[in-house]
Amino acid sequence: MSDPQILDNCIRFLAIDAVEQANSGHPGMPMGMATIARVLWQQFLRHNPSNPQWFNRDRFVLSNGHGSMLLYALLHLTGYNLSIEDLKNFRQLHSKTPGHPEYDHTPGVETTTGPLGQGLANAVGMAIAERHLATRFNTADIQLIDHYTYAFCGDGCLMEGISHEVCSFAGTQKLGKLIVFWDNNGISIDGEVKRYWRDDTVKRFQAYHWQVIADVDGHDADAIKQAIEVAQANTEQPTLICCKTHIGFGSPNKANTGMVHGAALGKDEVALTRQQLHWPYAPFEIPAQAYAAWNAIEKGRAIEATWSQQFETYRANYPEQAAIFSRTIKGNLPNNWLEITNQFIKKAACKTDAYATRKSSQQALDEIAPILPELIGGSADLTGSNNTRAKSAKLLDANHPDGNYIEYGVREFGMSAIMNGMALHGGVIPFSGTFLTFYDYAKNAVRLAAMMKQRVIFVYSHDSIGLGEDGPTHQPIEQLPSLRMTPNLHVWRPADHTETFVAWQQSLQTQKPSALLLTRQDVLQHQRTQQQMDAIAQGGYVLRFEKEKIEAILIATGSEVELAMLAATALANDHIDVRVVSMPCCERFKAQSKQYRHSVLPVAVKTKIAIEAAQPDYWWQFVGSEGDVIGIDQFGASAPYKEVYEACGLTVKHICDVVKKKLITTSLNNVMASSI
Repeated sequence: MSDPQILDNCIRFLAIDAVEQANSGHPGMPMGMATIARVLWQQFLRHNPSNPQWFNRDRFVLSNGHGSMLLYALLHLTGYNLSIEDLKNFRQLHSKTPGHPEYDHTPGVETTTGPLGQGLANAVGMAIAERHLATRFNTADIQLIDHYTYAFCGDGCLMEGISHEVCSFAGTQKLGKLIVFWDNNGISIDGEVKRYWRDDTVKRFQAYHWQVIADVDGHDADAIKQAIEVAQANTEQPTLICCKTHIGFGSPNKANTGMVHGAALGKDEVALTRQQLHWPYAPFEIPAQAYAAWNAIEKGRAIEATWSQQFETYRANYPEQAAIFSRTIKGNLPNNWLEITNQFIKKAACKTDAYATRKSSQQALDEIAPILPELIGGSADLTGSNNTRAKSAKLLDANHPDGNYIEYGVREFGMSAIMNGMALHGGVIPFSGTFLTFYDYAKNAVRLAAMMKQRVIFVYSHDSIGLGEDGPTHQPIEQLPSLRMTPNLHVWRPADHTETFVAWQQSLQTQKPSALLLTRQDVLQHQRTQQQMDAIAQGGYVLRFEKEKIEAILIATGSEVELAMLAATALANDHIDVRVVSMPCCERFKAQSKQYRHSVLPVAVKTKIAIEAAQPDYWWQFVGSEGDVIGIDQFGASAPYKEVYEACGLTVKHICDVVKKKLITTSLNNVMASSI
């Protein structure tokens, strides 16, 4: 059976039936984009359903992720490990077919999509990674890396601001192997988009320096095929194929309306649609001949087998390069990684000068970048402030795709989502910088990095009121606890040069995203024993006062560790024994054994004071009801940073006063308790 309409209808009715059974979902887009998907997947897409992770596969991103049943239908029909029972469990608990595609949950899903526009950004990142790796590893005789990145997007994706950030960037980068299909159906949940969106999309993308193929009939297979061929022929520009479609194609009463966008058709309309499209089969029934026509397993195996033979030749001819390639695509660090980076850390510990931790981070990168060629950095127009460019770094752009430093421009959100795509592609480890307060712009991309557990490193300098004169618009208060409350994200706020080097080492060897929060102002370098050095990686450790009998504990991070140490010295002069705990990574500390955590923060010591230049509520879990938190519950001010610290109560004197007051209160409570 090769009737194209029947093959298209396989997609349409799997989507219709799954949404109908779940009584939840978005059938309209799969019904409208079925022909586009069929032409792309059957005639162009290079992939292997038997091995979804084959590295040289084409990448397919469903940016309009609400139409997830289109992707699930394609994966099922072409032979991925996604059964008809999985489709019947669409949107059900623990199913392999969640409401929006989720990376590492369903075989063949390249990225988690749903927040509109971010799939487009991921696709840009994948295309950057493909071109970079091709430049690094391909030779005149063997094209080891040679694949396309395809993305579907809808009107909603193009309305989101991130689409401007990343598509403008993609045009500047001349990503010729990025091909995007715009589902131009003119309908969103609220109905006809022309009431609130009247952009000239063709001119818009031409202004971005894209190749634009306009007015393609999204239901004409020949027109779609010709458009893809034209797109592939242009190696200097990304391509937008503008596909005019009918949302809910085939539904007599709901096609071309908002009713089919995000709701089941309903029993009666499903029956009418079956009649309209001449589909006599029961729900979830696909004729055997259609399965045979769709199945891509043998074709996929043959494509991968040919590539594997190429790689064996490559390994024989270029053994050193092949070994590096194999290591990097697996995400492994060099064999001597720990030995070398521990030497870097020991050297850092010998420093005695005061450094801003953003500068310490620069020095760490200067050491690490030459031994980690897969590390690709960048900044959102703040390179000199973030200190994210290593001395050995070379610019990565349209003319230098083999470089390892990207100037993203003022695009915090786009940059972060592009990095997610680079990490998902594999073979590179991306990091980038901006100011911590601008994390707000990028928050949803950071959230998806955490959800997908991607090794992406977000460098946030100017991490507190310590940036001073720029004032409250640039002084982060609530951003730090927001980052810490994100599951799967490791947040490092190092206190000095040594902790900054450890933060980089640990972030790079963690298969999850990390955020490094760095100071603008200089901070003192603290001296440590070897035991303390080893303990930094635990996330929290005793920096001062190892005695068992202690009266109070000061817990601090980042620049406030210096305040805690000075306060502890002042309190010692008043014969008050205080321990200082530096906690550069709370997530790491909380993952340690109870025995270790209690050795650092003994339960018997009731007077625990946390100190941090941020919103204070996060710290009550560590200090308990009898402790206290010295933080900031208001926005900052524009002034030299020491004056801002004083105005916000972050001073040695205030810390000492709080400790003394707490000790008196605790003592009185103990006396009262013993007299009862």
